[in-house]
Amino acid sequence: MTRLSIRIDFEGAEAFGPGKARLLELIEEQGSIRGAAAAMNMSYRHAWLLLQAVEDTFGSPVISTATGGAKGGGAKLTELGKTIIARYRLIETQAADAAAAELMELAKAAISSAPDDRKRRERGTR
Repeated sequence: MTRLSIRIDFEGAEAFGPGKARLLELIEEQGSIRGAAAAMNMSYRHAWLLLQAVEDTFGSPVISTATGGAKGGGAKLTELGKTIIARYRLIETQAADAAAAELMELAKAAISSAPDDRKRRERGTR
């Protein structure tokens, strides 16, 4: 399956792309940074650093956290976090729709240029 990945490069800030978007979505789904990090096979520290980079880029918190206690604390997206994800996913959808025909052509070219085909062409055989 061929798909388009979008990475948004902000001037003077870190990029925002599929990994950070998925991390935010998993925090909302899992209810914790630790759970989201585990789901992505990354350390809690790495997840925390990615969150800090997103918050630095947007200038406001993208998650809110609650410390432990009887219910164990947790994390959820702020309105800004939810807005970022919604807009990012909309940009992805619009870009994929706009590029669908070209993506299909590239996918066909990639399939027809599979390693075995390339080797045969290089040798001049069919």
